[in-house]
Amino acid sequence: MEQNSLKNGANYFAEVEDFRMENKCLHKLSDILFIGLLTSLSNGEDFEDMVLFAKAHISLLKEYIELRNGIPSHDTFRRVFMKLDPDVLRTCLTSFGKDIISTLSEKQICIDGKKLKGVSPASRGNSGLYILNAWVSENRICVGQQRVKDKSNEITAIPAVIKQLDITGAVVSIDAIGCQRNIAEQIVEQKGAYLLSVKSNQRELFDDIECGFKACAPESVSETREKDHGRYETRKCSIISSEKVLLPENQTGWSGLKTLVKVEAARIIKEKTSTETRYYISSESGFNANYYNELARGHWSIENQLHWHLDVTFREDASRARSDNAPENLSTMKKMGLQIISQYAGDKLSLKKRRMKAAYDQNYLKELIE
Repeated sequence: MEQNSLKNGANYFAEVEDFRMENKCLHKLSDILFIGLLTSLSNGEDFEDMVLFAKAHISLLKEYIELRNGIPSHDTFRRVFMKLDPDVLRTCLTSFGKDIISTLSEKQICIDGKKLKGVSPASRGNSGLYILNAWVSENRICVGQQRVKDKSNEITAIPAVIKQLDITGAVVSIDAIGCQRNIAEQIVEQKGAYLLSVKSNQRELFDDIECGFKACAPESVSETREKDHGRYETRKCSIISSEKVLLPENQTGWSGLKTLVKVEAARIIKEKTSTETRYYISSESGFNANYYNELARGHWSIENQLHWHLDVTFREDASRARSDNAPENLSTMKKMGLQIISQYAGDKLSLKKRRMKAAYDQNYLKELIE
C-alpha cells in the first residue's frame, strides 16, 4: 500500500485532541506537531531547532498548516512535548505504519527495547528510560512501542506491545527476556506465531534443548555465508521437532510449541574468530532450516535498522530533553521521520544524507513529505 502524502497525513495530527485549556493557546496543537516532524526530517534535534526551521521555511509550512498566530516559541514547543500524553503520538506512529503496510500477516515483527541514554546520562546498568519497539523486519517500519521504566520491566511491557497489534498470521520474534510462557500463550491466542530466543533465564528448557540436539540428528540444516567490509560470517541453522526431544513438562508448558532451532554463528574480523550458539523455540512447523535461519537473522534488523539509525542518523542519544514526556515524544517523532526517509525511493542517498539534503533543499523536503 502506498504511503499517503503528509498533506493527508497531517490529519493524524489534526485529529489529536488538544489537552491544553481552550481559548488560552495561540497555536494549534497540530501545527506544533507538524513543525516538530518536519524539523526531525531536516536534521533538527531540539526545540530551538524547531523555531529555526519554522522561521526558515514559513512559506513551505503555510502550504500545509495555518500558523494563524505566527511561529511558536521554543518554550511553547518544549511545554507541548513535555505534557502531551505519549500514547497520543504512539497512536499516530501506528497509524502512520498502517498507511504503508495494511496488514501484518506473513510479516516478521521484531520486539526489542532501547535505552534513551540522553535522558539519564549518569545512570548505569538497567536504570533509565527504555522504549520497547515493535519493528516489521521486511518493511523496516516501527508499528508499536511501549515505555518501560527500566529494562527489568520489559517482561511486563512486552504483552502490552503485542496487544496493540493485530498479529494474525505474523511471526513475533523476541530476545531471551521475552521467552516467557505467558507471552508465548498470548501470541498464539492472538493467532500469531512466535520465535523466542532461549537462554539461561529458562535453564531447564535450555538444558533440554541443548541435550536434544546432541542426542538427535537434525531434520533440516541450512548454512549461509556473508562477506562484507572485512567481515566474514557463517551461520549454520539446524531444526528438530520439539516433541521428539523435550521432556513432557517442557513440551506441554509452552503453548503451540512445535520446533526447536539451533543457530551456530562464526565471525572472522581481522583474522580474529568469534563463535556463538543460539537456541530458539518456535510455534511453527513444516518449514526447512533456511526459513528459521532467515528469521533469526531478520530479528537483528531492529538493532541494525531501527536502533542504529535512531542513534547515528537521528542522534537520539545526544538529546538532552529529560523532563516529563519530552524524551519519549521526541523519540516517537524521530521514528516517524525515519519511516518517511526510509520509504523514499527518489534517490540512493544514505538516510543520514537525506536528512542533510532536506535541511538544505526545500524542494527535496517537499518530495519527502508528498
